[in-house]
Amino acid sequence: MKTKFSEDIVPISDLKVNPGKIIRQVQEAHRPVVLTNRGRGVAVVQALSDFESDSEERTFMRAVLKGMVDLEEGRELSFEEAKKYLNIE
Repeated sequence: MKTKFSEDIVPISDLKVNPGKIIRQVQEAHRPVVLTNRGRGVAVVQALSDFESDSEERTFMRAVLKGMVDLEEGRELSFEEAKKYLNIE
């Protein structure tokens, strides 16, 4: 998801004038749009599905990293212990 500066950086006044255009753009291109005010970034508009996907991916990657740290520090369970801990038969 590479930013296209000619398309993905938009003055906030453009959002006020034609919000539907910006919404369609983020949904079709699957790239966030940076809104600017007086040349400075003030907000990001992103399709909800992309936001949810990105959020789930970050949560998953944090859990993987935490698991790797736990393994490095000797905090591990056997498969049987994990099943018992999770109450899985």
